Amino acid sequence: MDTKVIDTYIDELMTKSTAEIPVWNIEKAKAGKKSGWDYIDGCMILALLEMYDTSGDKKFLDFADYYEDFRISDDGSIDGYKKDEWNIDNINGGKNLFVLYSITKKEKYRKALENLYDQVKNQPRTKEGNFWHKKIYPNQVWLDGLYMGLPFYMEYETTFNDSKNREDIYNQFFNVERIMKDPKTGLYFHGYDSERKMFWADKETGLSRNFWLRSLGWFSMAMLDTLNKASDRGSENWNHLKSMFRDLQTAMLAFQDESGMWYQVPNRQNEGANYLETSGSAIFAYSMMKGFRTKILDDTKFRDAGLKAFNGICDRYLTTEDGKLGLGGICLVAGLGPETSPRRDGSFEYYMSEPIVKDDAKGVGPFILAYNETRIV
Repeated sequence: MDTKVIDTYIDELMTKSTAEIPVWNIEKAKAGKKSGWDYIDGCMILALLEMYDTSGDKKFLDFADYYEDFRISDDGSIDGYKKDEWNIDNINGGKNLFVLYSITKKEKYRKALENLYDQVKNQPRTKEGNFWHKKIYPNQVWLDGLYMGLPFYMEYETTFNDSKNREDIYNQFFNVERIMKDPKTGLYFHGYDSERKMFWADKETGLSRNFWLRSLGWFSMAMLDTLNKASDRGSENWNHLKSMFRDLQTAMLAFQDESGMWYQVPNRQNEGANYLETSGSAIFAYSMMKGFRTKILDDTKFRDAGLKAFNGICDRYLTTEDGKLGLGGICLVAGLGPETSPRRDGSFEYYMSEPIVKDDAKGVGPFILAYNETRIV
C-alpha cells in the first residue's frame, strides 16, 4: 500500500469535483443528472470528515463545508430533499451536519438537522415498528436502511433530545436480528416484506432469497456507528447490540477469501459469475478496524482481518491507467423490486447482473474510511 498514491487519489477526487458535479457520483452521471441530496454523496463527505477528525488537515473540513453549504439554505431547507418521498436513504447525509454544525456553528445546519429529524419522527413503519425503506417500498425493511437512518437518529437523540427515544432505536435493530438473521450462517438477508406481498419475498417468512455483501456492510456500519453514538455504553441494550455486531464480524470471517476480500454474494464464493466486490469488502475492513480501535471488538484477529481486506482491495482493484489512479470492482447498485422492476428479484443471477464500475462513492467512500483506519492502527 502506497499511502502517497492514495493521498493523491483523494486529493484529486476533491479538486476535480464541484458541489453540483462530484466526480464520484457515477450513478447520477450515468443517468445524466447533477448531484442533489442523496446518500451516495453523504457517504463520501462522511469519509472526508473522518479524515479531518484523525488528521486535523483543514482541507477535508473545508471541502465538506463547501459541499453542504452549497445545498442548504439559511432556513435549513435542503436542495433536492423531499420529505414526502419517505426515503430513509435521504437521512444519511444529515450525519455530516452534526460535525459541521459543532465546528462552524452555522445555524442553517442545525435547522437542516431539525428538518431531517422531522422525517425520522414521522417515517412510516412496519407492523413490527421498523422504518419503511421508502414510500415506494412500503412495509419493507432493507439492511441498507438501518445504516441510512438509525445512526443519525441515535446521534440526534444523544445530542439534542436527552436520548428519549433510544429504546426505539435498539428495538429496530433487535427486530432485524429476530426476523432477518439466518441461523445457519449468521448472515442477514437483504430485505424483508412484513406484508409478504412482494414478488421477491418468501410467502412464509417475508425474506428475500440471498445475502448481498454491501447490504451486510451497511448493516455492520449501522451497528458500529450507533454503538459509538449512544450515550448508554455498557447498558443491557448497548451490550446486546455489541454482541450482534461482534457476531456478524465473526460470521463474515468464515467467508473471507484468501485475498482478504469478500464476494458479492458472500456465501457462494465459487459459483457462476460471483466476484470479489470492493465496496462491501471496504465496509467490513473499516468495521473491523474501527470496531477494534473503539474497543467494541476486543480481539486483534478482527483488526488484522480488516487490514488484510484493505490490502486485498489495493492489490486487486486500485490501478493506474494512463497515469490516473482508479478504484474498480464496485457494484453500482442493487435493490429489490418494485413491481415495475421484476428483474430485481433477489436471485443470485440478479446480483451478478448489476454493473461493475470504477470510482463510485459507494466504494470510494468506504475505501477512504478503511484507509483512514490504517493510518491510526
